[in-house]
Amino acid sequence: MYKRSGFLALTTVGVVLCTAALTPSVSQAAGSADGEKGSYAEKHGLTVDDIGHINALNEKALNLGQPGRPAGGLLPSATESLRASASAGDRVTPPAEPLDSMPDAYRAHGDRAATGISNYIRKWQQAYSHRDGKPQQMTEAQREQLSYGCVGVTWVNSGPYPTNKLAFASFDENKYKDTLETTGPRPGETRAEFEGRIAKQSFDEAKGFNRARDVASVMNKALENAHNEGAYLSNLKAELTKSNDALSKEDSRSNFYSALRNTPAFKDRNGGNYDPSKMKAVIYSKHFWSGQDPRNPSDKRKYGDPDAFRPDQSTGLVDMSKDRNTSRSPAKPGESYVNFDYGWFGDQKEANPDNTIWTHANHYHSPGGAMGPMQVYESKFRNWSSGYTDFDRGTYIVTFIPKDWNTAPAKVKQGWP
Repeated sequence: MYKRSGFLALTTVGVVLCTAALTPSVSQAAGSADGEKGSYAEKHGLTVDDIGHINALNEKALNLGQPGRPAGGLLPSATESLRASASAGDRVTPPAEPLDSMPDAYRAHGDRAATGISNYIRKWQQAYSHRDGKPQQMTEAQREQLSYGCVGVTWVNSGPYPTNKLAFASFDENKYKDTLETTGPRPGETRAEFEGRIAKQSFDEAKGFNRARDVASVMNKALENAHNEGAYLSNLKAELTKSNDALSKEDSRSNFYSALRNTPAFKDRNGGNYDPSKMKAVIYSKHFWSGQDPRNPSDKRKYGDPDAFRPDQSTGLVDMSKDRNTSRSPAKPGESYVNFDYGWFGDQKEANPDNTIWTHANHYHSPGGAMGPMQVYESKFRNWSSGYTDFDRGTYIVTFIPKDWNTAPAKVKQGWP
């Protein structure tokens, strides 16, 4: 019934275990004592070995995407890395769904609706697959991308594997400094734990999301009636200058101004075909851990690096070049953490962030293995932006897709119908 696939060719690869979020916000919660739900492993009953073997597979895959490695390297089979009890099912590509097959109702719980991967494929074909107004059956390559879990959801909707180059966030420097000066560690809390907790609380995901939306809106205005990249960049610079936006002062060679030309779909004859007016700016999100630098003291890898992945205070841009997709280091025996979580937003026009819908997933698709089948979630913003103790950073990332794709409609309805 299922096509087993232990290999997938790609140039940049990533984590295959994701998270399902709950309330409250990552930027508001500092640990289970502050309202978080603990770690992903605790929530889902996974062992240290389960998480360790999965992350080992991810690290092996990530090495294939490093500079200097041949393009199109193959992902290792999950059975090469996972212990026997966890590898029985492997990652599996779900079967094709008939184009005229209608989805079943989702399971709703609070601000989240959930469904299986095959049902999501049916919804995707009905609601998001359209090219030039015509529905498309999800291809085998797209189903294989989707099977990677949270990153697969963003991957199949955005086109290329996410590169995270135009990431935005909001960090309150004054709040961080004032809190450090006026409060101290909790009983039994080390200085490193205290500083990591306060740094995490000083991020505001709603403001970071709104900044990304504002930038995407300006980009979309600049794309209108621009039939070559020069016209788009001229329009973009003019719009940013008119609003006195600090991004207008970014170097012309920066990721911000080169983002469109580096988008594969922009250069694709069946996509933008080098015509900016055929493209639009859309948004997705990534949650991850700050303490990734292996040169840092172990406390920063355990409790977070207060200085890492802070946004530029003028532009809101986050330098993601040092993001190694490294998971948090355990502080105590028995702890284990996953690497990241991705959520797809697209181009919804709902003004209130709390009413927006974010599509993500629990983990890669392994219906016959210890991890089990992949579940796809459609969550309201408060649910999406909530955090496990695995993460202390949340970024909102702008990318481009062709306008004639329907993976980022103006309105997204949670669940089905």
